Amino acid sequence: MLLAIDVGNSNIVIGYMKNDEIIHVSRIATDTKKTEDEYAVMLKQLTDFYHIDATKIEGVIICSVVPHVTGIFKEAVRRAIGLQAIVVGAGVKTGLNIAIDNPAQLGSDLVADGVAAVAFYKTPVIVFDMGTATTISVIGHNASYLGGAIFPGLRLSLNALSSHTAQLPTVPIEAPRNCIGTNTIDCMKSGSIFGTASMVDGMIQRIEDELGEKASVVATGGLASSIVPYCKRDICYDENLLLRGLNIIYLKNRKKKA
Repeated sequence: MLLAIDVGNSNIVIGYMKNDEIIHVSRIATDTKKTEDEYAVMLKQLTDFYHIDATKIEGVIICSVVPHVTGIFKEAVRRAIGLQAIVVGAGVKTGLNIAIDNPAQLGSDLVADGVAAVAFYKTPVIVFDMGTATTISVIGHNASYLGGAIFPGLRLSLNALSSHTAQLPTVPIEAPRNCIGTNTIDCMKSGSIFGTASMVDGMIQRIEDELGEKASVVATGGLASSIVPYCKRDICYDENLLLRGLNIIYLKNRKKKA
């Protein structure tokens, strides 16, 4: 069994995988103040609560966009599971040809997304990962990571809107009945949901214009399911794209048993 861990700015996603299939996914809040012992206890509690036999875990892989938490969580894994985790970064084989100006700047989450996108979708492929930030990755033929775009995530944008204006309230992330809102809350919902969906559609068109060809499009991340149904373009929602990418990277880098 493989333990695949995605340390994000808002949440840590923990996937348990067996024979390339995801058998369980847990999510916990990312907390930069937690210690190795606190995260280790949390990991142990999760495996016990979901009746997962920790002795069956043969490997662990971590990707992280929170550097402060990376080492802490790696040590927590060692204490809770007794294994040294592979951390996606320099020196780890991925199979991607990273063609951006500074390959070292590419986030490990985007690497994992890209690896899975190449494995499971026709290239060129555009990947939208909608979390605290929304990222766009463009992978061309021959597994070439060409670049992308980054902008504030939906929840971050809504929180900024309500906290920096005197008369706009906090609203849930859900679509209103109509695009043309007739009250403040529906106007905010329309702007957040339909506006983001329109941005996604527009960015796909602009990227395809630059590529000079049509592309496959896949969306993942915690907020993707709230946006994809309202896009006009054909987009595949793949909830566990990143975890599937981590599984592929682990298989490329695991040490062979003697």
